Amino acid sequence: MRRVAALIAYDGTDYRGFQVQRQAPTVQGALEEALADLNGTSCRVSAAGRTDTGVHARGQVVAVELVWRHSLSALRAAWNQRLPASILIRRLTEAPPGFHPRFSAAERTYRYTMWTPAAGCDGGRRFPLLDRFALVLPRRPDLEAMNKAAASLVGTHDFATFGQAPQGENTVRRIASLHGEWVKESLPVLEPFALERLVLTITANAFLRRMVRNLAGSLLAVGLGEWQAADLAAALRAKDRSRSAPPLPPNGLVLERVQYMEFSDLFAAQP
Repeated sequence: MRRVAALIAYDGTDYRGFQVQRQAPTVQGALEEALADLNGTSCRVSAAGRTDTGVHARGQVVAVELVWRHSLSALRAAWNQRLPASILIRRLTEAPPGFHPRFSAAERTYRYTMWTPAAGCDGGRRFPLLDRFALVLPRRPDLEAMNKAAASLVGTHDFATFGQAPQGENTVRRIASLHGEWVKESLPVLEPFALERLVLTITANAFLRRMVRNLAGSLLAVGLGEWQAADLAAALRAKDRSRSAPPLPPNGLVLERVQYMEFSDLFAAQP
């Protein structure tokens, strides 16, 4: 038996989240089915985070124990060959003793992408080339107001207003950083429909269910003038799920990176 760790990416559009479910397509299910086809035995895959329905990943980390007598490069190639095009094993390495994708993780980083009208341009609510991986906004939010409000969320707080704890855990989490920025890349379309990309990036030790999407929705409410920064701070203090703004849709959310302290060089030897 060998225990390996993998860095994976996936388009979550057609999956009911990461965690395996009966009679529903999931990322974990696809990974395990491909391994079963590969070596003829069932293997259980564990992950750093159970992303929700429709959420994507660029830096999800998983681990699995399996029988394999060949090289890791051969395993990676064979595993990828059996996976759907929406899932990719980016890197593969031997899992060090004591490593667990979830419990060994120190921090996770997510990003939420929005396309907004460029200054002075008209906007719309959809754009066929972008809708799969971003939220298209009809008007431009106030990024300065969003970042000012986000400052009140950084640190250790009870985020009960913005998410549900898995398996009865407490709702206290520590946000290391949270900010939005205009990315220089712009969509080269004709005026008056020019778009610019706004990305919210959040790093925390762990997240509640739907926490990132609820926080992003609440910050966007500030950016659009529907909330004030004081409203966001009051919602945080309330510890009441009904006080959150509606969550943003899952298509704009990507699990970007999982950081490990003890195993910081986990994939260092891989390209």
